[in-house]
Amino acid sequence: MSNDKKPDFSNVQGGVQSTEQVKPDFSNVESKVASTEDITGGEGGGGSTGQQTYTVEKGDNLSTIAKQFYGRQDWKRIYDANRDQLDNPDRIKPGQVLKIPQDDAQD
Repeated sequence: MSNDKKPDFSNVQGGVQSTEQVKPDFSNVESKVASTEDITGGEGGGGSTGQQTYTVEKGDNLSTIAKQFYGRQDWKRIYDANRDQLDNPDRIKPGQVLKIPQDDAQD
């Protein structure tokens, strides 16, 4: 049973198209969030608690913020002071305003 005729696929065309839309490029977008909250503490003024605030920026983590304010990575102090808005110390977001408690270890 030999059949000398073979199917002719010479005019078959193929192609692939994605149904996914082109995603916008946001790589050059910049934003800045500033707090309108008054910074309390420092010198002068009655009733000062010595507490400051810090607005989280992209790339920040609690350890680096603590090192900036305390000179050491005492992140737990900042985490404890902000438990009302932080569920996880590894999940801070740019734009969050964190309370920075006074450093009790200063001499």
